[in-house]
Amino acid sequence: MSRDTASGDRHSSIWHNPDFRRFLSGEFVTNLGDSLYSVATLWLVFELTESSLLVGVANFLLLSPWLLQFAAGPVVDRVSVRRLLVGLQLGQGVVVLVFPLAAFTGELSIGLLFGVVPVLSLMALLLTPVQTATLPQILSDDRLAKGNSLLATATLGLDTVFEAVGGLLIPTLGITALFLADAATFGVAALLFAGVVIPETADETVDVDASDDIDETGGVDGGGFGDAFRAYADDLRDGASVLRGTVFVEMMFTSAVFHLALGVMLAVLPAYAGTFGGGEAFGGAQTYGLLLGAFGVGRIIGSAVGPSLDGFRYGPLRATTCLTSTVLWVGSVAAGSRLLTVVLFGLAWVPAGANGVLVSTLNQRVFPQSVLGRIAGIKGTASTATLPVGSLLGGVVGQVVGATTAMGVAVFGFAFTGAAFLLRPRLRRIPAVGDADASQFAIGFDEQ
Repeated sequence: MSRDTASGDRHSSIWHNPDFRRFLSGEFVTNLGDSLYSVATLWLVFELTESSLLVGVANFLLLSPWLLQFAAGPVVDRVSVRRLLVGLQLGQGVVVLVFPLAAFTGELSIGLLFGVVPVLSLMALLLTPVQTATLPQILSDDRLAKGNSLLATATLGLDTVFEAVGGLLIPTLGITALFLADAATFGVAALLFAGVVIPETADETVDVDASDDIDETGGVDGGGFGDAFRAYADDLRDGASVLRGTVFVEMMFTSAVFHLALGVMLAVLPAYAGTFGGGEAFGGAQTYGLLLGAFGVGRIIGSAVGPSLDGFRYGPLRATTCLTSTVLWVGSVAAGSRLLTVVLFGLAWVPAGANGVLVSTLNQRVFPQSVLGRIAGIKGTASTATLPVGSLLGGVVGQVVGATTAMGVAVFGFAFTGAAFLLRPRLRRIPAVGDADASQFAIGFDEQ
């Protein structure tokens, strides 16, 4: 039972739910910190090396731990979400202090960056399945679309706007100040998450199979590493079996191609911000910030309008919006002015923001709460495993053919996805998210 339903507060505003307010605020603050850290890291690599290839490597290290996101799902389904959130924030806050300390002592180097970045990313990989699993526990079903919209704004939109702000602040405050601010945000987020109250059945207990023997202390008899690993592997298999043979497999494939192209874009964006057209100066860190800001604002707008689109058939909607984004992206790269490039680039990302809200809501409507964490983890890994690969590819392509050409090539993510939803009958027939249920997707699970 979700918390606002249990409290009898079902029909009041979503903002009357104190646990949702704290959770959303914590996500907002921690994503502010992540954004400052990401932009500072990537720009520092480009500033020190002027190499798209090394920026691609850095972005690969930022993103590669997310290949393990599938393994995070069973953890989220079995441990205290609140303790997990608080612990992750405190751990990241301590580790990120390595950067200002190294800068103060004169030891800040590319090697240090490449060593610490994966550690921070590993700590962050649990956040996406945690978000997916937490919302249904603190919100009633009729508020999930609105909750996902607000969460997407805080995690997929405003974080990129903060990256834009970080890019604009680098020349004024410097890299060290951004890293210190980042460490502070993790501490604030930990305090906010510590105040979130999640129903005990979802937050404090561990589900075990009925066949397990329970000892007098409440533990699993014969526990130990072997049993724990087998239970963990069973959880992963259960999540994969729910997805097998469904249209979600095809959706994950289109998302994988999309994220491959996104990785290419992220790798070449700093260099693209430094050159425009025939070599005219494009504004350095400031323009990098503007492009990141357009990226974020576009997704914020999409996240805001996403709930209003849940009555439209998802398949045709996805095809139309992706093909529209393709046209906008091509126009952005071909534009002859910085202003037009930034505006068109931002508009191209509006459909992606809306889609994030719709997919999250679809998952929560179709899949049972008991497997939602591992489903989110498996889908997240399958969909985004190509993102770090795309960053490496983008670094190579940008180094060989130039940033502008590589930026144009990255449009294939939108183009492929739009064409797939237009031409594949199974994808085209996906119903409206607002009307979706498990029976329409051949989802098989044993609800106990």
